Parts: sequence; C-alpha cells; structure tokens
Amino acid sequence: MPHDAESHWHEPTGLTKKAGLGTFKRPPMPYDVFMEEQDIPIVRAVGVSKVQNLPLKTWSRMGGKGSFIQLFGTEGLWGAYVVEVPGSGALNVERHLYEEQFLVIEGRGTTEVWQEGGAKHVFEWQKGSMFAIPINAFHRIVNASSSPALLLAGTSAPNAMNLYGNEDFIFNNPYIFRDRFSGESDYFKPREDIASDPVRGLAMRKTNMIPDIMNCELPLDNRRSPGYRRIEPHMAGQRFYTWIGQHETGRYSKAHKHGSAAVLICVNGKGYTYTWPSELGPQPWAAGKAEQVFRVDYEPVGMVSAAPMSGDWYHQHFGVSKGPLRMTAWFGPNNARGRRPGRPGEKEKDMGAIDTRDGGNAIPYDEEDPYIRAEYEATLAREGAKSRMEDWIYQAPKEGEVRPMAEFTGL
Repeated sequence: MPHDAESHWHEPTGLTKKAGLGTFKRPPMPYDVFMEEQDIPIVRAVGVSKVQNLPLKTWSRMGGKGSFIQLFGTEGLWGAYVVEVPGSGALNVERHLYEEQFLVIEGRGTTEVWQEGGAKHVFEWQKGSMFAIPINAFHRIVNASSSPALLLAGTSAPNAMNLYGNEDFIFNNPYIFRDRFSGESDYFKPREDIASDPVRGLAMRKTNMIPDIMNCELPLDNRRSPGYRRIEPHMAGQRFYTWIGQHETGRYSKAHKHGSAAVLICVNGKGYTYTWPSELGPQPWAAGKAEQVFRVDYEPVGMVSAAPMSGDWYHQHFGVSKGPLRMTAWFGPNNARGRRPGRPGEKEKDMGAIDTRDGGNAIPYDEEDPYIRAEYEATLAREGAKSRMEDWIYQAPKEGEVRPMAEFTGL
C-alpha cells in the first residue's frame, strides 16, 4: 500500500460518496495478540467434545504445555485455556491483575498462594476440584503425581488486557488486594453452607475451593427441568460468575436465548446441545432450516458456547447417558443475569425462565420443534436409557391455569 494511502486521510468528494472503506477486517485486540505471542494452539469453535483431546504445545511462560480455548461468543468477555502440569513438576510462579479459576480434569497436587512478604497457603486438589486464585496474588500449581496433571482455567484476562493494553502492568503490578485475600488461614478451607444469592435468591456457596464438583451435593432447583439441581459457587470475591447444575436422567431443558458469554462444561454423563440463530424461529427443522443449526456432542470434559456468534441464539441441552447430566457454566465477569452493569435498583426478569408466550425467551415444550423430542427419545433408546419426558410436560396450560416454577425453564 502506498505510504500516502496508509497515513493520509482524504475527504470524500461530492455529497454522495461516503468516507471509509465500507468493509474491513476486524483488527486483533490486545488479548488476541497475547495469545498469538504464546505460540500455543488457539481453539476457536462453537464447542469442544472433550478438552483432553486438544493439541498441547510447550508453553514457556507457564512452564507446562497448553492450549487456549476461545469459544465463539466469548471473545472479549472472558478467556479459557487448558494447561498440562509436568509429572512431579510445577508451573511457574504467577500473579496478574485478572481473575482466574481452575477445574482439575486429571491428576492431583497442591496450589501455593501468597502475598508479597506473607506466608504461603497450601491446599490440595484432585480430579474434579474447582478453586479460584485471589486477584494479583502470587500462586504456583504443583503436581503431586509422576503423571501429568491437566487443568482447565477460566480468566478475565481479555477484559484486563483489552482495557490496559500493557502486559507489564498486568503481570508485574505490586498492588495487594487485601479485600480479596489478606492471608486468612482458612481461606481455602471448603465451605458447604448454603445461602441465598442476594440478587436472585438462588442457592449459593461462598467457598474458594470445592474438592469435587463432579460428586458434590446440589440442592433442588427445578428451574431448568424437572428435578434439576443447582448451586452457585461464589469464589475469591471475584466477579467471574459460575454455577454447577444437574439434569436428571432422561430429562432435558427448554430451548431459550440470551446474550453471549455462557459456556457449559460437562463434568458427568454425556449429552449434546443444539444452538441456532433466533431469527430461524422456534422450529428450525420444521421450517426446513436444519442446516443452520449447530450441534455439539460432549462428554467429560467437553465445552459448548450456549449463545455463540452475536448472542441471542436459542440453545437446548440434552443428557443422553444412563446417569444424570452434570454441567458447570462459566460466564466470566459482569455477564450473568442480575450482574451486568445497569441502573441500580432497576428490576430485571429472568427471561430464560419465562415462556415466550408470557413475554420471556424460553420456548415452551408444547411449541418446540417436534424433531427435538423424537430425536431425543431415539437417542436415549440407542444408549439403553429411558426418557422421562412424560406426555403431560408437552401439554399447553389451560386458560387461566398457573403452572408452577418447578416446571422446566432453560439456562
């Protein structure tokens, strides 16, 4: 490109010609540049069937092997990566001005956490453990086994890097967030007390460490499907929002839509998710638009973006194993309903928990595409499992009838 065209702007001539190129390529953000500079794989997709199968490459900065995971719809909202800790080894010491949480996929070991000049706090982890690192605290992940350990991380690194654009500021900042972590001796002691989330009144656990999310007790919720169980872990005082939920065997959620950010991670059982642009309507198969529907099949530990691309896509989740389907959903910071920025005191509705005919975003079972139920029952039969989606579930409410909240809402 000539130097003049690159550096000098020319005003359009006449009154009909418009300034600018019209079409252009989206430039990489600082976090995109950071990922590329790490020289490890970057996975960009709607979902991943099993993160254990992702390619890993030596990651010098971390001291292990890794791969970034940036599912469609999460760009700029939060980041993820999988990292392998060498057998009988450890990752490099880190601290950073972004939030981070880990799910242990394979292995066992310890994590050391400390503030500048303070004592080290050490806690153990195993397969299924989930824990959060206090923002800007020093930490080191140590493998206690001779075999490699594999961990999945979720971070708010894109938010910080895209805002500040300065890695030295993010990775070498001396500020201590004592309001997040001031050296309490029991900081990483698992807490099982269940409280009410002050925003939406849902079940919540304030704990910075859960030893095993694959088998921990979950209180009855009923908001997603009959018998659905759910808990919100609030970890390390962070904005990174997450929950753990479980559908009973033979049950599935309603299709629903919301903004991008949510990624579901399968931790028990196996299943699949359908997602499609909302403009296709509630019955894309019946409308002859099935080719525009994305399907992601997964098992532990698989991931799927609930609302990819530009968001507000319908998505629907199905468990097809003989046991229940348990998933954890990661949203990143400021992206969960009731936690997005807005006017204080402004009332919000849980639109995914309200049927479209009542002004919400959930497709009622009786109005969903007939293909959904037929395929689900056929899939369960092939797996040797039995459907528990009884006929009455698909009956529309009678005029004036009030259906209980326990009746099947979406994510």
